[in-house]
Amino acid sequence: MKFRRIADFLPFCFLLLLSGTVYAQTTKAAPKKPAAKAPVKAGAGKGTKRAGSGKTARGRRKKVISSPPTARSRKLTSAFVASSQLRPMAQQLTATRSPAAYAGVLAYANSHSGEASAAAWLAMGHAYMLDKRFADAYNAFRQAAQRGEALDDYADYLGAQAALQGGRGTDAYALLENFAQRHPGSIFVANAPVALANGYLQQNDPQGALRVLSTLAGTPQASHADFRFAQARAWQLAGNTNQAAAMYRSIYTLLPLSYEATQARVQLQAMGTPLTATEHKVHADQLYNAKRYAEAADEYHSIQHDATLSPGDRDALDIYAAVCDLKLKRLSKREAESLPQTDDDSAALKLYLLAELARSSDDRGQHGNLVTQLTQRYPRSRWTEEALYSAGNMYLLKHEYGTAAGYYSQLVSMFPRSTYGPSSHWRAGWLSYRTRNYSEAARLMDEQIQRYSTGIETPSALYWRGRIYEEQEHNLAQAANYYRTLSDSFPNYYYALLARQRLDVLGKQPAVAPAAPLASVRAPDVPELIDTLPENDTHLIKARLLANAGLNEYIAPEIQASPTSSTWGTLAQAEIYTSYGEYVRALQAMKRSGASYFAYSVDDVPEMYWKLLFPTPYWNELTANASRNSLDPYLVASLIRQESEFNPGAVSRANAYGLMQMLPSVGKSLAKKDGIGRFSTNDLLQPAISLRLGTTYLRQTIDRFGGQVEYALAAYNAGDTPVRQWMSTNDYRDMAEFVESIPYTETREYVQAILRNREMYRAIYGKGQRTNTVSALK
Repeated sequence: MKFRRIADFLPFCFLLLLSGTVYAQTTKAAPKKPAAKAPVKAGAGKGTKRAGSGKTARGRRKKVISSPPTARSRKLTSAFVASSQLRPMAQQLTATRSPAAYAGVLAYANSHSGEASAAAWLAMGHAYMLDKRFADAYNAFRQAAQRGEALDDYADYLGAQAALQGGRGTDAYALLENFAQRHPGSIFVANAPVALANGYLQQNDPQGALRVLSTLAGTPQASHADFRFAQARAWQLAGNTNQAAAMYRSIYTLLPLSYEATQARVQLQAMGTPLTATEHKVHADQLYNAKRYAEAADEYHSIQHDATLSPGDRDALDIYAAVCDLKLKRLSKREAESLPQTDDDSAALKLYLLAELARSSDDRGQHGNLVTQLTQRYPRSRWTEEALYSAGNMYLLKHEYGTAAGYYSQLVSMFPRSTYGPSSHWRAGWLSYRTRNYSEAARLMDEQIQRYSTGIETPSALYWRGRIYEEQEHNLAQAANYYRTLSDSFPNYYYALLARQRLDVLGKQPAVAPAAPLASVRAPDVPELIDTLPENDTHLIKARLLANAGLNEYIAPEIQASPTSSTWGTLAQAEIYTSYGEYVRALQAMKRSGASYFAYSVDDVPEMYWKLLFPTPYWNELTANASRNSLDPYLVASLIRQESEFNPGAVSRANAYGLMQMLPSVGKSLAKKDGIGRFSTNDLLQPAISLRLGTTYLRQTIDRFGGQVEYALAAYNAGDTPVRQWMSTNDYRDMAEFVESIPYTETREYVQAILRNREMYRAIYGKGQRTNTVSALK
């Protein structure tokens, strides 16, 4: 047996060590209190034209025409209205499941009747399920079914799940038999047969399970892990071990990240049917691709005990495992050097590993030699591509711009279709600009616009090419063409703000034919936006009713079940989340839609979208603390949006806490100076404390950097020391040049996003106070 090459099993787009991206933060959503009243929008700028189209973004709004109310929609609406007062109690119960929260919802259930009572019992059953009190959950769902019918499919399906989890499969039968006939249109129609099959399996009736599962043959559900596992278990119990083993193997290799994959391996071991080395390796590859490096390394090592492996296979596995160890930062140079020599692409991988370790130890001579070996011996290897990009990043961080640009250009030349191509090409162009080779920078920037017209670097290329026209070639009319194209095509991007500032400086210019590269510019695709929601859509009403009952995880699936939800679903989800104070989930839903809202002018998007994208929770406390520290409240709001998405319970991988993501040590020091006694780290999870200390810290950071907001924001993200190092070159012509020169990708995008979003907040809420101001570094 011979494994396929490593370049085949690791996706082309997978990144290894990219040191240009650091200080990534993750946040976890948590329940929130309702926001203080936000400021009211008073006006914004006029609509802007699309590049090349001659049309404005206006006219892309779409009216959703609600169908007339049906008996079903009227019944759901009545249930929603009846249970509206339950929502805060049900949401609290879902979040805390405290005795007091249980008692409050139970009292509501007993003091109301009909749909209001049914929704409360659903909330109780849902909470019991989360607490694994399955008998109590089953009884609560039965109470819900008896009290109302608006959510009767939820009462039946979740009640059946409670029965199954509690080991009472027979109780689930009646709830799941003929589910589709009793609840047509329910989101659980496809899942009910699998649940029923599990009930049969629990009662040792494999034939009953197989009979039920056969009804899903040929449907999308038949490809899901839960269906496959239930079918394999049914075959196993029925004595058809060959079919069962084949299905378990497919689950393990094709659906490796599922819960069922682990269970499939357990069942294969129980059957005495071991997985092959190839199947283990495919599973390990998938784990690696999912960045579960420790598990992948264990799997690679475990395969080596297989007696069927050739020495070459074992050598390759050693190198594969070493990649995982490198990602886990536990691979030493000695260990890498002792890896075996191979005759396939894993030999290139070994050189790559050694190059990365040489980079880490700043052994430039060895690093350069290894990268040269890769380019000469393995010119088509993915690991040569990785090494070139890593080398460019290495010298970018060291401010050795010429060397960095050389590696980036070499990557583009050797791998023209590389996923790193657009960013590498842009960096080569930008570094030519920074070394004042303006003619080469101009050539590369125009090439960037033409070759990668839809890339995220296009706005940067448009702006800086315009600056070259303006300041080096003294062609002000053509510079204005570039600025206008940028502003028209990407109206709310960071560089569009700078472009409008330059246009203000240039004033009216004579009309000249746009340069050829501008014909390649295409504005991002923007969807049609709706003005209103389809209020009579039963799935929308049902989703709102689910929010009343605290069944939050079903809101999105319920909305998506509507055949027209592709037009209005994102907006509906976000509005529902906001209605009970879940600003984090609302904002994340809007972001996940993938819509290029920033390609619209402010007035061309319904106000409800902007307020969901740029929320203002805790506004009274935020503005008070901003004023106390002489800060722009819109800057503070933009920073919080970027840091925590307004999640007060956010804790990052870097151990930063709360809305403003402060380190406990910084919080403790500031709390002492501010007279806050008995401070603990968890105090930073309180919005009032986070805002109080966070705005103080932001003010101090701005003051440390001479009042320059761009420096301060970079330091807030990356720390003072790197920013001081970047400043030390002292050769930036203005602040925009400093920002684009930030070598940490995350920090650069962080600063640009906050400055852009500050202007968005001003445009949405600031009574027309939007500006195009950019700090100048003199």
